[in-house]
Amino acid sequence: MITHPSRHCTVELQALPSRIGQVRRIVSAQLRYWHMDLLIDRAVLGVTELLTNVHLHARPDKTCTVEIELLLDRLTVSVRDHDPRLPVVDDAEPLATCGRGLAMVAAMSESWGARPDGESGKVVWFTLPTAVTAAPVTAPPVTTRPPRRLVEEVPAAAFAEVEHAVDLGSPQPAPARSAVVG
Repeated sequence: MITHPSRHCTVELQALPSRIGQVRRIVSAQLRYWHMDLLIDRAVLGVTELLTNVHLHARPDKTCTVEIELLLDRLTVSVRDHDPRLPVVDDAEPLATCGRGLAMVAAMSESWGARPDGESGKVVWFTLPTAVTAAPVTAPPVTTRPPRRLVEEVPAAAFAEVEHAVDLGSPQPAPARSAVVG
């Protein structure tokens, strides 16, 4: 079921990978409708992480509700599921392929949290500010250029002797070639 009064949108779903993509498109479209295009990337990233957590960890089922609410100064995105266990933020190992979702949500949002929802569920949420504060305008840094150098003449025969061996361990610049017939 999808409801969307002027500043509120709710989607109920099974947190399955195919449905997560649909919710991302719904969130994107709703934010475009509200003219909040600058929030789309972060909102979609956050809702993806929260839904992935439901998919991976929620018990007894994967049923959840995604809710987005636009207030004057903030967008709140929340995911409600039927698992009463609150999420735990772990320090992921450097080469771990999972375990960074909530840390990413915390880093890209204004605030986030989790709260029990009755006796058999929880709500995990994050907020994004709607007011975009402009960075102070500063003059670009002044850079000094090195003095111009003349390119030495190189006989065309030198280019014919260039080896074509490739060392994939360390990138090497490609040899310069001239389009002018010498």
